[in-house]
Amino acid sequence: MEQRHLGRTGLRVSRIGLGTLTWGRDTDEHDAAEQLKAFWEAGGTLVDTADVYGGGEAEYLLGQLLDGLVPRRDLVIATKAGSVADPYRRFDGSRGHLLAALDDSLERLGTDHVDLWQIHAFDPVTPLEETLQALDLAVSSGRARYAGVSNFCGWQLAKAATWQLASPGVRTRVASTQMEYSLLQRGVEREVLPAALDLGVGLLPSSPLGRGVLTGKYRSGTPADSRGASELLAPFVEPYLDEAASRVVDAVATAADGLATTPLQVALTWVRDRPGVVAPIVGARNAQQLTEALSVEALSLPDEICQALDDVSAPVHRYPDQDWSTL
Repeated sequence: MEQRHLGRTGLRVSRIGLGTLTWGRDTDEHDAAEQLKAFWEAGGTLVDTADVYGGGEAEYLLGQLLDGLVPRRDLVIATKAGSVADPYRRFDGSRGHLLAALDDSLERLGTDHVDLWQIHAFDPVTPLEETLQALDLAVSSGRARYAGVSNFCGWQLAKAATWQLASPGVRTRVASTQMEYSLLQRGVEREVLPAALDLGVGLLPSSPLGRGVLTGKYRSGTPADSRGASELLAPFVEPYLDEAASRVVDAVATAADGLATTPLQVALTWVRDRPGVVAPIVGARNAQQLTEALSVEALSLPDEICQALDDVSAPVHRYPDQDWSTL
């Protein structure tokens, strides 16, 4: 699998990443092992997890599979911290919480460092410089090799990156930002992606298949074994089952028919090859689904198909995104 640099760093990662959101919850040890082995054998390196996935079970399960199944040195392990189960706040970016969470992640993963440590989301209560100091401490102590953010809007990402550049003694730079990005969710193109491109921050798209909707599996109903049929994940899928999304899904299916491939492969290839994208993070239910996703390595979309998909999925960008000085 082709490798790409993570932002403006020397770290290289596979251009498709393996997501572990459902590990330890819907994905058991057997299925996780099959996925990890298939991913590694295909040349995949980037494995993305978080301390809250499965209540910590995703990290623990990944740690159990390291070395015994796949050599630790062959993987780029990325995890996140900052999400909390607290009725009064969803995110905690305080230095104390983050560094304690990192130590807990390392213990579950059974490793002395992670390759990429990400802040799961912006904490409006904690001063941003305190959060960024935690990133610097993690890297300077060797517990993390690189640092990134997740779910930061454009101004938050720009503020974080410029504070790091302007602060004497701070050596850690934001290498990546993980955001939802697909043909059904192109909101990052407004401010996040331009900021990332300007700052040399690599984009790691999550949910690149539109929460599974772009595979076409919901075109004639909700399959019983799908996330949309799950009590826990149905609200996650439901926003992408409207009429506007249906038009995009139909266009993806038409493109797939014309290329003798699948809607999954068309949708994933589209986002993989967007400017600024380093590696879409793919979460699969089983190894068979993952293998189909990994097969996009040999696929590229003709310009006319890319343009058609761009047109049908184009978000509405008005003031101030347009060049308003010419209006």
